[in-house]
Amino acid sequence: MPILGSIIKSAIDLRSKIPFDSLKPKSFTAQKRTLKRLLRKSSITAFGEHYNFSDILKEKDIITAFQNKVPIFDYNSIFKKWWYRSLNGEPFVCWPGKVKYFALSSGTSEASSKYIPITNDMLKSIKKTSIRQIFSLAQYDFQKDFFEKGILMLGGSTHLQYNGTYYEGDLSGITAGNIPFWFQHFYKPGKRISKERDWQTKLEEIIKKAPDWDIGIICGVPAWIQILFERIIERYKLNNIHDIWPNFSIYVHGGVSFSPYQKGFEKLLGHPITFIETYLASEGFIAYQNRPNTSSMSLEVDNGLFFEFVLFNDENFDNDNNIKNTANTVTIKDVEEGKEYALLISSCGGAWRYLIGDTIKFTSKERSEIIITGRTKHFLSLCGEHLSQDNMNRAVQMLEDEFNIEVREFTVAGIRHDSMFAHKWYIGTDNQIDPEIVKVKLDEYLKILNDDYRVERIAAIKEVFAEVLPSEVFYSWMKQIGKEGAQNKFPRVLKNEKINEWESFLAENKKMQT
Repeated sequence: MPILGSIIKSAIDLRSKIPFDSLKPKSFTAQKRTLKRLLRKSSITAFGEHYNFSDILKEKDIITAFQNKVPIFDYNSIFKKWWYRSLNGEPFVCWPGKVKYFALSSGTSEASSKYIPITNDMLKSIKKTSIRQIFSLAQYDFQKDFFEKGILMLGGSTHLQYNGTYYEGDLSGITAGNIPFWFQHFYKPGKRISKERDWQTKLEEIIKKAPDWDIGIICGVPAWIQILFERIIERYKLNNIHDIWPNFSIYVHGGVSFSPYQKGFEKLLGHPITFIETYLASEGFIAYQNRPNTSSMSLEVDNGLFFEFVLFNDENFDNDNNIKNTANTVTIKDVEEGKEYALLISSCGGAWRYLIGDTIKFTSKERSEIIITGRTKHFLSLCGEHLSQDNMNRAVQMLEDEFNIEVREFTVAGIRHDSMFAHKWYIGTDNQIDPEIVKVKLDEYLKILNDDYRVERIAAIKEVFAEVLPSEVFYSWMKQIGKEGAQNKFPRVLKNEKINEWESFLAENKKMQT
């Protein structure tokens, strides 16, 4: 469909002639306007009536009034008080109308999955941001014929389960089922394969069809895209993935830090490509990388999402990284670059002052640009070491670089050790490396990266352990717990009963190998 590709390219070229500053709304002004729209539209809901949104809208400072009136929620509190009613088919609970879709997100200790409401307005918001991201390609130098290539989206099944009052499934499945008609020509693997629920069957179908497609853009979680590439290369006896998809030029990733995967990923390429990061969560399309030569993403400040930021410290979070009722929040006007914040959102999906579970840092307040640094529950702080996911990713990357190895997956657990504490690392690599070296080096890197860790290694963290495992062990564990493929990621920190489950799995796996 070369005509359609030309139209898209022409529209992108036209957009590129408009100065950046005229396209990007002033962040705080846009956020105030967004909150006012959210409050006005949802004032007729049960939630809006309970918290007197109509009265909040009369206040001169609606942001402060909103923060004073509405408490902070995490998933458990908002689901138990409000979202369960939407799940039961009740309309006008937290957002006008009836919720038709629920995205199944990663589980909590209380349930196997979280049910996140996806309203029609949220779907429109996600589509709008997706189109904006396409237009942002004006910042990159791609030829017109590139926009005629296929876009491979490796996500969850588009076959949604109907439960009498709503459909449930992966967000990727819900959004793929609502893509514009004109996008169908570009979209791979197509409707039939996308509906497949079994991950291994879906992979096999994609591998069979790979020679028939001319792919330009690929979207998906790094670990599973890497597995797909390796299997295609092995099946067709190729040198690299560009032997079969020579026009593959853009990889869009998100949901997990790409840095630990980059070394192994680039080995599968025939020439350099453009990496673009996105921040698409079940709760909304939050940010995306809209220009080259940066690893930061621009927040969507004017598309149905109102953001608040909570400094991720002991004043605002308890020892289990649960947010305190007394937590202090700031808006985009008062954030500071380089500080770690937990993210709260209020949205056109019916989330209100909702702790999404991610931590971010602002790299440019002027551009509203951020990086994701981890998860609130994936921080490790047994005794004040405040080890972030960003620290872990960087330490693993330093290990890869120094010893020229590829770490496909990793996780770390905090454990009791005698009367004090220890960290235990599990490193997934198919290269040979002495676990003792891994232990010493990770400890060494983290002392450089994190002053709190360095202090606590003297005072309370008396030992560091490391176990080197084949990467397949991690994927087998994910399969066993029903989290294989698509949008699922291995947790970077194991806590509580998950540590015992993982250790039991490893012990059973070792028995099978002997």
